[in-house]
Amino acid sequence: MSRVGKLPIDIPNGVTITVDPDTITVAGPKGTLTQFTMPEITVTQEGTQVMVSRSSDEPKVRAKHGLMRALVNNMVTGVSTGFSKQLEINGVGFRVALAGQDLKMNLGFSHEVIYHVPQGITATVEQTKITVAGIDKQQVGQVAAEIRSLKKPEPYKGKGIKYAGERIIRKAGKSGKDK
Repeated sequence: MSRVGKLPIDIPNGVTITVDPDTITVAGPKGTLTQFTMPEITVTQEGTQVMVSRSSDEPKVRAKHGLMRALVNNMVTGVSTGFSKQLEINGVGFRVALAGQDLKMNLGFSHEVIYHVPQGITATVEQTKITVAGIDKQQVGQVAAEIRSLKKPEPYKGKGIKYAGERIIRKAGKSGKDK
């Protein structure tokens, strides 16, 4: 039995789950998320808990078992509390500003970089910190990764966009002639 898949998912107050043969819909105070169900995986609601089970012990089905449980758990967490990621901008002259739904960034290029924040994601800016928040964990992570990829942190001075708490391994610069 999958260690992740066999754990029940507790449903907090204010969250409703609808299990159809093809889809699972989770609605909560922050919004609604829908996920298709995988073949040979069954999702059942028992009171205030959701159980995920599988039909056989084949390796592919066992792998889908834990994945389906994790996806449903992320949907329940997303519609009740939401997800967020923080990014930090380091560098002289590097700036970020929010203009409507767009992030305008000066990242050391000859032009200003504009990132269009997709629907369902909210971005907030505080000095040199960007907070990306939303109810879909995958979408929040994808948007944060796309923003980081605009100017990845470089190893010599650490300039660029990095996740909050990310440790950049620094390299030694050039060593001059010994005199």
